[in-house]
Amino acid sequence: MEASGAQRPQTEALGAAFRNTEELALGDLAGALIDSQAGALAATRKALPDIEHAIRAALEVLRAPDSRLIYCGAGTSGRVALLDAVELHPTFNWPSERVHVLLAGGVQSLGEAQEGAEDDADAAARDLAALQVSARDVVIGLAASGTTPFVLQAMATARAAGATTVGIANNPGAPLLEVVDCPILLETGPEALAGSTRLTAGTSQKICLNTFSTALMMRLGRVYGGHMVDMRATNAKLRKRARAIVADIAGCDEATARRALEACDQNVKQAILVLKGATPEDAARLLKDASGDLGAAVKAHEGASPA
Repeated sequence: MEASGAQRPQTEALGAAFRNTEELALGDLAGALIDSQAGALAATRKALPDIEHAIRAALEVLRAPDSRLIYCGAGTSGRVALLDAVELHPTFNWPSERVHVLLAGGVQSLGEAQEGAEDDADAAARDLAALQVSARDVVIGLAASGTTPFVLQAMATARAAGATTVGIANNPGAPLLEVVDCPILLETGPEALAGSTRLTAGTSQKICLNTFSTALMMRLGRVYGGHMVDMRATNAKLRKRARAIVADIAGCDEATARRALEACDQNVKQAILVLKGATPEDAARLLKDASGDLGAAVKAHEGASPA
C-alpha cells in the first residue's frame, strides 16, 4: 500500500542549515540539535484544529464503557505510541484492557529495531482481526513518512470495521492522511540528520499524543482541579503525591489527607468526597453513579447535602 512515484518525503531530506553540522564545535553542535526541535512545537501548534477535531471524534466513542483506544506504529513512531499508551493506566487509571498497542515486529521491536517489519501489511490486518476491532474503537496510526504499509493497512482494516481512525504523519500529501477519518499533519520538514525521524518528527508526535490523550482524559472526567485524581498510588512517591492532591483540593493538611486516603484504600477521589462530608460508602456510590467523574460526584453530594 505504499505510494508509488511519490516525491521524496520531506523527512528524508537534509535541512540546508544542517549540512556538515558534525564539524561544528561540540557546544554549537548540541545547540543546533536543540534548536532544530523548535519546529516540532510550531508544527503541532499549526495542527491544532485537526487535533481538536480528532479529540472530539474520539470522545464520541470513548465515553462508552466498553470502548478502546488502539495505537499502531512502526519504528520510532511505534515506540512513541507505546510511550503514550503505557502512561494512561498509572496516570489516569484508564483500564488496561481498554488500551492496546500494535507494533510492527511485535514487542521485539522495543529492544531491537525491526525495520523490515514495517512493510508487513498482512501482520497489521491479522493483529487488528485478533482484537476484533469494531465501531467501539478509536485507532490511531502514526508514521512520520505517512507511507508505512503496516500502518496504512491497520488504518484500512480499522476503518472498514467501523472504527474511528486518526492518522498522524509528518509529510504533506502522505497516503496515511487520505485513508483516515481524522488526519493530523505535523509538517516538521527536513531533519537535522536526514531521515532520522526520532528527532523533530518524533518530538512532534510525542507533543501531539501528549495533547490528544491528556485532553481526552480530562474531558472523560479523569482530572479534577488540574490534578491527576484517578492516579494509582502504588509506591511511596505516588502516595505522597496523592496526599498532596487531596490536601490541595479539600483544603486540609497532609495528615488529614492521609487519614482520609487510608479510610478509602488510597482512592484519591473517594478521599476528597469524604473530606467534603461523605462517608466512604457514600463516596463510592456517588462516584459509581457519576461514572467516575469526580466533578459530577461533588455536585451531586453538595446538592444532596443540607443547606
